[in-house]
Amino acid sequence: MLANAANRIGGFIAGICILATAFIVTYEVVLRALFDAPTEWVNEISVYLILISAFLGFAPALAAGKHITVDLVTCKLSAQTNKYLGVIVSILGLGFSLVFLVTSTEMTLNSYRLNMLSTSTLRIPLFIPQLSLPVGFAMLALQFLANLLNTNSAVLKEEGHQ
Repeated sequence: MLANAANRIGGFIAGICILATAFIVTYEVVLRALFDAPTEWVNEISVYLILISAFLGFAPALAAGKHITVDLVTCKLSAQTNKYLGVIVSILGLGFSLVFLVTSTEMTLNSYRLNMLSTSTLRIPLFIPQLSLPVGFAMLALQFLANLLNTNSAVLKEEGHQ
């Protein structure tokens, strides 16, 4: 399925970004502590890498069931009620993801059209790190859709509609 492939790629990129952040922050600490020579770029790049890893990691986390859940109430509900609740959550999550997909795409396109640059000495085009938002929300919408289809299919099978 498309969601699984996107999650593998997004999760891999998110992991690489976290690993790269660890390396460059360690590099900064060593330079600052041992040589009293801080860098100008590590702070900005590490923020971008963490941003990218977060947004690209939302969908794989959802697929793995690792998002924060409130099970205080759901553990007391029947399995059937939890399945219906899963459908509702997937619909709401899909709607939320689509709204953020549209708005983040508009923001990213505006940054590109206006040639917006970071205010640091690096002058990085802002659309580059901002791309992680629409890509991440597209992946999240895709995963919520997959969850919705899987949950709805399971509910229909149990009710004998298929």
